[in-house]
Amino acid sequence: MSLYDRYILPHLIDFACGMGEVMQARAQIVPQAQGRVLEIGIGSGLNLAFYDAQKVSAIVGVDPSADMQKLARERAARIAIPVEMIALELGQIQAAAASFDSLVCTFTLCTIPDAVAALKEMRRVLKPGGRLLFCEHGRAPDAPVLRWQRRLTPYWKPLAGGCHLDRDIPALLEAGGFRIGELQTGYLKGPKPMTYVYRGWAQ
Repeated sequence: MSLYDRYILPHLIDFACGMGEVMQARAQIVPQAQGRVLEIGIGSGLNLAFYDAQKVSAIVGVDPSADMQKLARERAARIAIPVEMIALELGQIQAAAASFDSLVCTFTLCTIPDAVAALKEMRRVLKPGGRLLFCEHGRAPDAPVLRWQRRLTPYWKPLAGGCHLDRDIPALLEAGGFRIGELQTGYLKGPKPMTYVYRGWAQ
C-alpha cells in the first residue's frame, strides 16, 4: 500500500463522501434499516448517525481499509446502537447465512473489484424477506456523460480507491441475485460523470 493510499486517500474519501448532497442521499436510505444490520463498506462511518435506534438492534460493518475503520470506530462511539467490525477475507463475509435483517450499501459498489460476487455473498447473509438498501453512483443515462465516464475511469480509479464511474448498478444487483423493489435516479450537484446516483431497495 502506498503512502497516498494509507494516509491521504482515507481522508479524501471521507471529505468527498461527506459533502452536503451526498449526506442527504444517505439520509434518505439509511433510516429504513431495521433489526440486525450489515453495512457493506462502512468506510469512515458516515452513515452511522442516520440509523434509527428505535428500529436497529445492532450494526455490523465490513470494510477492507483498517485506516477507514479507525474513523468509523470514533463515530460509532457517538451513537446508541452497538457497532461491531468483522473481517472480509477473500471476498467472503465472515457471518452465517441468513443472519441479517437489513443490508446497507452506499457509495461502495463502485470500488469492489468483483461486484457481482460481492452481491451474491451479501444475498447469502441476508434473511429471506430482508432488504438491501442501496445508494450508489454509476452509469449515467446521457450518452455524452457516459462517454466521459468511460474516458475518465482509467485515470480516476487509482486516485479514488478503485472507483469505477460507469457501473450499471441495476444490472449488477440483478446479476447478484437481487430483485429491485424501488429505484430512484438522478444527478446530485457536481460534475455529472461523478454524480449520477441510484437509490432504493432490493430483495
